[in-house]
Amino acid sequence: MVTIYINGDKHEVEEGKTILEVASQLGYHIPTLCHHPELQPIGACRICVVEVEGFKTLQPACTTKVADGMVIRTNTERVENAVKLNLELVMANHPHECMYCEADGRCELQKLVHMYDVQPTFGISVSFPKYIDTSSPSIHRDLTKCIKCQRCVRVCSEIQGMNIYSMIERGYETVPETEFGLPVYETNCISCGQCAYLCPVGAIYEAPTWKKLLHMLENKNGKVFIAQTAPSVRVAIGEEFGMEPGTVSTGKMVAALRRLGFDYVFDTNFGADLTIMEEAHELLHRLTKGGVLPMFTSCCPGWVNMVEKEFPEFIPNLSTTKSPMQIMSSTREYFAKKLGVAPENIVMVAVMPCTAKKDEIERSQHVVNGIKVTDYVITTREFAKMLKLKGISFVNLPEEKHDSPLGASSGAGAIFGVTGGVMEAALRTAYEKFTGEKLPRLVFSEVRGLDGIREAEVDFKTRKLKVAIVNGTGNAKKLLKEIKEGKRNYDFVEVMACMGGCIGGGQPKSLDPDIIKKRARAIYSIDEMSVIRRSHENPEIIQLYEEFIGEPNGHIAHHYLHTYYTDRSKAKRRQEKSSVEKSTGGK
Repeated sequence: MVTIYINGDKHEVEEGKTILEVASQLGYHIPTLCHHPELQPIGACRICVVEVEGFKTLQPACTTKVADGMVIRTNTERVENAVKLNLELVMANHPHECMYCEADGRCELQKLVHMYDVQPTFGISVSFPKYIDTSSPSIHRDLTKCIKCQRCVRVCSEIQGMNIYSMIERGYETVPETEFGLPVYETNCISCGQCAYLCPVGAIYEAPTWKKLLHMLENKNGKVFIAQTAPSVRVAIGEEFGMEPGTVSTGKMVAALRRLGFDYVFDTNFGADLTIMEEAHELLHRLTKGGVLPMFTSCCPGWVNMVEKEFPEFIPNLSTTKSPMQIMSSTREYFAKKLGVAPENIVMVAVMPCTAKKDEIERSQHVVNGIKVTDYVITTREFAKMLKLKGISFVNLPEEKHDSPLGASSGAGAIFGVTGGVMEAALRTAYEKFTGEKLPRLVFSEVRGLDGIREAEVDFKTRKLKVAIVNGTGNAKKLLKEIKEGKRNYDFVEVMACMGGCIGGGQPKSLDPDIIKKRARAIYSIDEMSVIRRSHENPEIIQLYEEFIGEPNGHIAHHYLHTYYTDRSKAKRRQEKSSVEKSTGGK
């Protein structure tokens, strides 16, 4: 411990911490832009400068470590003038189009401009070139709004290991760009959306669907609108309305969707239970009848994109079971019959914590009987925008329940939203189906946690099942490399592209370093309070198999609930491009 002084007050703090870290813990406000708790600090924006006694120049709080006897001032006139000047310089080349910006109301730069009463002292550069990329169904980029913070570059390389962006040009023209300036959808981008999650302004954002959807809900034209809600949305949506992070808001979430005009609200947790039924039986088939091992989970579309684009040799290892969202939507014929409407007259909207889901619904493999199973995806952030625009007071809404027949779910379905949850849910069902005995314990603590790579061995009586859990594609790449080299061997592997799993995807933006832990605790609390905690004991799942699907992993199940994957690697894309050029004579 060391003794420091902040604004005249004495504090005992942990040695090795930065000024920004200890100041935040002690309740002192220091503004930031390039800093994010998930990333290593680089001190690029100079918004967090403070006075430190003994230093001639102001010091960046994010990179300066505390030392014994250090005297720090965060609120002097010199500091405030420097922060204001730096903000004015940022704004000199930043469009003043807040009214039209997707980040309006949640923009970190906008907040600081108001806080420090920044005026357009230097004007706006009119010669700044347009960098607008809407090629991806998941991520849009408007680099006229980029503030050079490099968060997108750093999260994509440091954490995700994808290296899609790098900083190009110099000075005020510096921007994060893709390889050779390719549209992002033509790169190896997996649509995970971590760049959009960390962007402090509106330079990178999820492809907006919410405005179009609001208009459609006001003009239904005889269509039946159904919303399905992912497990992790209910533990994060409240943050957008000032509720404590980790608050479980299931009932209010359902009520809010009904107030927006949705006719029915179903629970994607039901789809998660259905996914477990198929995935667990698929695993058992591979274990007992012979099949490619390890089997990888396929619930995360960002992870699936990475396999298809960078590791196509592992495509046979992917479970053919669809994600809970797509498996839920693929049963639309069943609930259309229950509701007494034609399947084509249903508009299925998925409320997801994931930008890659916007990409997933465009896959041709997910067309069932000529119908695109999920019509639209909105993120948790987009859902909040819709509610705010419509003036719906989320915190004051009553608690309402999901609709049936696709509203009941188990605790196993709920934990899909956190890393390790899919594995634990699958083990609960696979163990009992494999051994014919009840599980001696429901909680597999060894697969829980937020470490990047975790592994465990589960006793299935007649054999030991070796499993691994990975979150973050950077960690997934390390694991795949070691599997290829024969250094690691498993039977079953769960992979989530985002850190922490779905709770760390397209969720409300937060600078709270413990936000993932808080959301994870909330997810597990739902499981603990559930009466049914095994997917195969969900009565509505049992009913669905009896009335529509037949047996798990059977012929009908494969038609509706399973999919396939394709090689989309650079080599394959070059080959296809060459074939097209040859067939057209290079025209």
